[in-house]
Amino acid sequence: MSNDNLNMSDLTAALNVEDRAGLVNALKNKLQNLAGQHSDVLENLTPTVRKRVEALREIQNQHNEIEAKFFEERAALEAKYQKLYQPFYTKRYEIVNGVVEVEGAPEEVKTEQGEDKVAEEKGVPDFWLIALKNNEITAEEITERDEGALKYLKDIKWNKVEEPKGFKLEFFFDENPYFKNTVLTKTYHMIDEDEPILEKAIGTEIEWYPGKCLTQKILKKKPKKGSKNTKPITKTEECESFFNFFSPPQVPEDDDDLDDELAEELQGQMEHDYDIGSTIKEKIISHAVSWFTGEAVDEDDLEMEDDDEEDDEEDDDEEEEEEEDDEEDEDDDDEDEEEEQGKKSRKKSSAGHKKSGRSQLAEGQQGERPPECKQQ
Repeated sequence: MSNDNLNMSDLTAALNVEDRAGLVNALKNKLQNLAGQHSDVLENLTPTVRKRVEALREIQNQHNEIEAKFFEERAALEAKYQKLYQPFYTKRYEIVNGVVEVEGAPEEVKTEQGEDKVAEEKGVPDFWLIALKNNEITAEEITERDEGALKYLKDIKWNKVEEPKGFKLEFFFDENPYFKNTVLTKTYHMIDEDEPILEKAIGTEIEWYPGKCLTQKILKKKPKKGSKNTKPITKTEECESFFNFFSPPQVPEDDDDLDDELAEELQGQMEHDYDIGSTIKEKIISHAVSWFTGEAVDEDDLEMEDDDEEDDEEDDDEEEEEEEDDEEDEDDDDEDEEEEQGKKSRKKSSAGHKKSGRSQLAEGQQGERPPECKQQ
């Protein structure tokens, strides 16, 4: 216990007293709000039952104080290990971008490709593009047009935002022919970080070079015949692109501007946007090498594979049952045929006894006909 206490005291140093008190107060405020909303439930209870519920509420308060400590210690743990991860991320960055070289390429590679070509190919080309494309969530956002720009992506980082609570993603780019920015950011502000409940998201405004914007496409139409204007008519339309991620859906300040249908649509867009951001933060950044090689697998994919295997097993069981039923039906048919043949043979034998001696003699003289006779 002493070692645990020592470790936790070191960890909680990451949070000041005001932060710890704030967590407890936030939970208490939530409970008070809920209590106010459901006060009519308590009023309808009998005094005896109400007394019991009050005792339960006190137990709940004690639980919530412990829960607040859990959130506090978890935040400190996350902060501690995030610092421990950084040296690995730095080494990964240096190798991916050719800042440092892994000791010597294999000799057979040098002889096959030539030393000049090996020297030119620095780092790991298209590392982040391939990693993002191998994840189902982020792959859906990447179009063929986006790939040229994402080849210049050098690194992705995330860091925690304290006020307001949330996190920020940073995308570092090499100089490229698409936009001027060298860093694109996406910040998520959370109402409740533990739920989590998203308040809003803010993205960098991309400074596109003329004619290079990937989030818009320009349509050109020929003027109508007889029109005085002979120049083609140009029209700009929004189009699908990974870089729309940096222009997240915005919540209007006045709720009256939203009807139920628009509010539901906006909520869906925000949830989808947060899903992409949290996937990059929690999966892509921490396991980028595994996503690049294709070794990483989504938990959802594993669950789907398990479901498919169960379905296959059920199908196999059903097929086996059907085969057994078919075999039983065939056995029944065979038994019926044997009974029919038995009846026919008995009828023939009885009819044979009734025949005259002359007919029996004729049969005996003829004997069995040759095969060709039977065919006739």
